[in-house]
Amino acid sequence: MYKSLLKPLLFQLDAEQAHHLVFSSLKRSGRVPGTAALLRMLYDYQHPSLEREVFGLKFKNPVGLAAGLDKNAELTDELGALGFGFVEIGTVTPRAQPGNPAPRLFRLKADEALINRMGFNNDGVAAVAARLRQRRSQVIIGGNIGKNKDTPNEQAADDYVACVQALADTVDYFVVNVSSPNTPNLRQLQEKEPLIRLLQQVQEANLGQPTPRPLLLKIAPDLTDGQLDDILTIARETQLSGLVATNTTISRSGLRAPAASLTDIGAGGLSGRPLRQRANEVIRYLHHRTNGELPIIGVGGIHSAADAQEKLAAGATLVQLYTGFVYEGPALVKRINQTLAERN
Repeated sequence: MYKSLLKPLLFQLDAEQAHHLVFSSLKRSGRVPGTAALLRMLYDYQHPSLEREVFGLKFKNPVGLAAGLDKNAELTDELGALGFGFVEIGTVTPRAQPGNPAPRLFRLKADEALINRMGFNNDGVAAVAARLRQRRSQVIIGGNIGKNKDTPNEQAADDYVACVQALADTVDYFVVNVSSPNTPNLRQLQEKEPLIRLLQQVQEANLGQPTPRPLLLKIAPDLTDGQLDDILTIARETQLSGLVATNTTISRSGLRAPAASLTDIGAGGLSGRPLRQRANEVIRYLHHRTNGELPIIGVGGIHSAADAQEKLAAGATLVQLYTGFVYEGPALVKRINQTLAERN
């Protein structure tokens, strides 16, 4: 029903308007008794072979929702009912901020891709933490954290530490996001020296909590092999629990969309099918260099069960959806889990 009826209607709207419409509809339906049970019946597929234990957490299945869709933890219960094994909220910053000016989310239909330059728009960590304390479902929650736009890079660690301290009792794991291309100069924090200083401070704050959480780092697909090697060195030195590979790309190579339309859209991170191959290459490289000892959450271009299997075969332990979920609808989660269970 999604692809034949809802998607054509939603794709007539501006991409961000469609997002808000779907979210508000899910929120309203979530208040109706029995809706969660209906969603689970339609979309939640469970099988013992799908269970995964990763960095000390037990996932009911390996298919998660990537950060960026539920930035403010408004729909964790409803998304859990749609069959996701985990939901990553955020990116969350210490203070609320509006993000970049609209329009800032664009579809490339011929490429089954999105370009976004949202800019960490969110309600702020205090509001998100309060909302998470009210959730009803037991779905695993990841907290994707970042810095405010007006925080200088030299003080970025303070923002990440503040997020850890505020979310420590509400999320199951943390992801440090220094790889979004939509906050000015943020990706400079991926360089070796700034990154190790930042992660040391964040990890110290995390380990100082009553219940420390697994700490992961989300990386860009645009890094060189040498930079990836630096990431792995830093991961060992700062005792990271895993990596999320990958974020959106600034590359525009190989797209079907006309060059003129890409120029009109302008800057932003590209996600969706065009990212699939590069994300797989990064996952495979990281898996090989660590002999599979560092868990990797694979994300980028998963639009089918075969795409998810490809990520897992490359070395991912878990996978996440975002753009594929937009283009394929909620049934994609169930199809992936059914296929994985059948082939186990």
